Amino acid sequence: MNKELQKTKIDERTGIEYRLQGDYYIPNIVTPKQEKNALNKYGRMRLNYLKEHKKAEYTIMLMNGTLNTHLKEMQETAQNRVEQIINQLKEKSNLTEDMKNTDMLYWVGTMNSIKHQAEEIIYKELIYV
Repeated sequence: MNKELQKTKIDERTGIEYRLQGDYYIPNIVTPKQEKNALNKYGRMRLNYLKEHKKAEYTIMLMNGTLNTHLKEMQETAQNRVEQIINQLKEKSNLTEDMKNTDMLYWVGTMNSIKHQAEEIIYKELIYV
């Protein structure tokens, strides 16, 4: 009673195609094609956060084909928000471009501090939620 198993079969009820893998039929599930785009720092951070802490949301977006769109929107929003916060903090600290020529170390240190503050804000507002 040596019955040869088919290499592939389609379930009539669901329409899902299966392929033979050893003694088991495995569904041929293919995620939708997603465009390859380079993610910046914020896009990669959001992707890692979704993979590690929001697995269900990550899987749903991956299967729906909306993950790259979400990441692209998130990185654009984060970049714009960082620039906006940096400009606001520069105004509050009375930091001017003239200071770059007169006291470069102070200017660089203050700008680094402002950038880090802005990034901490967007991490809490956008990336890690």
